[in-house]
Amino acid sequence: MGARCTILDLCCRHSNVESDASSASHNEKYEEKETEKLSGFRKFRLEELKAATLGFSMDRIVSEDGENAPNVVYKGHLVVDGGWVAVKRFKKSDWPDSRQFLDEAKAVWQLRSDRMANLIGCCCEGDERLLVAEFMPHETLAKHFFHWHNQPMRWAMRLRVALYSAQALDYCNSKGRTLYHDLNSYRVLFDQDGNPRLSCFGLMNSKDGKIYSANLAFAPPEYLKSGGVVPESIVYSFGTILLNLLSGKHIPPSHALDLMRSKKLLMLMDSCLDGQPKFRSLVASLAPLQKEKDVSSHVFLGIVHETMSPNQKLSPLGEACSKLDLTAIHAILEKVGYRDDEGVSSELSFHIWTDQIQESLNCRKRGDTAFRAKDFTTAIACYTQFIDGATMLSPTVFARRCLCYLMNNKSQEALSDAVNAQAQSPDWPTAFYLQAAALFSLEMNKVAQETLKDASSLSAK
Repeated sequence: MGARCTILDLCCRHSNVESDASSASHNEKYEEKETEKLSGFRKFRLEELKAATLGFSMDRIVSEDGENAPNVVYKGHLVVDGGWVAVKRFKKSDWPDSRQFLDEAKAVWQLRSDRMANLIGCCCEGDERLLVAEFMPHETLAKHFFHWHNQPMRWAMRLRVALYSAQALDYCNSKGRTLYHDLNSYRVLFDQDGNPRLSCFGLMNSKDGKIYSANLAFAPPEYLKSGGVVPESIVYSFGTILLNLLSGKHIPPSHALDLMRSKKLLMLMDSCLDGQPKFRSLVASLAPLQKEKDVSSHVFLGIVHETMSPNQKLSPLGEACSKLDLTAIHAILEKVGYRDDEGVSSELSFHIWTDQIQESLNCRKRGDTAFRAKDFTTAIACYTQFIDGATMLSPTVFARRCLCYLMNNKSQEALSDAVNAQAQSPDWPTAFYLQAAALFSLEMNKVAQETLKDASSLSAK
């Protein structure tokens, strides 16, 4: 694929010739900003990441092959810090040496660029090896091309993906990280602004240089011979991404070469582009690249910009939690009742009733009576007894006990209950709102504001 190498070279030359100084300046400023705001490489506890991913729930898997992926990636929500993260869980056999894993993770963490989904930290406990990175909410390039057909990607956006991905690889190369494992369209992610970013997960290099997964039809020749990757392999893999951008399809490189030799170029191009790019001028098009610099990426992708403005109206519960108005929160929770888990009692009716189950339900009723009467100490005791003996847990009980703890100045216990409510009902905005209230109570205002945004987004959906 001679054209592939030429295209990559041109992408790099564009960043090195037309905007070399500005690109370097951009990266330097970004690195300085990141150094200021980052407290350092984070070592997560396994229990932290279990809580963030709801016990590594299948519902939180975001890797392309689901639970069958060689190394599964989960969407996680950090309890203390707030916000979403991507958690990659490696097979136990991939990193037997815990020191090597930790050293590699630290080296990857030192790479900071807004062209990448950056690493936050890792977890290394027993046989567990996990990486934690920034979460990109708008999926992968592969999903935009191969799984969603209702909105073809515009040519200008495809050029932006090519440029940003080349700049990410160029940056990594400048920092001495010349290898990238299994580079493909699933590694190109889109952040909340719709900007393309390269996943940091592919930068983890095992001692033997083996690649962790690959579609053999797209694998570099070196991998087919030795099972390993070399710097030249990255050029080849980048070429397959360019093929995806041009064709909008999974076209193996060998087939693409056949089409080129046969001069069947129209079969190679994405019909959705409808004449926007001309193949013979593709290289010339990539040189200037950014013809629509002022158009935001989220506009190209047709996605809603998720950042909540300061003036965006919150729900009544959101307003109450933002102001830590516990009286208002109590009134709202009392009014809502048990609508979110009203099936608990009916589910129990199909079980054999026992004195223990009956007593458990009586505890909940006594807790509800105390909650309505604002006897929050008694409510805590009754709800605790119900939770300890319940056959099925109730998110509403956790939510109500959360408020009771806040009323008794037990903010940490309140936060724990709000997280448990979320675990029982992952898409329930109330659980997120109450987390925000608990975080405000703990004077973790920045994290609380981010959690309010998550709750508001859930409410909107």
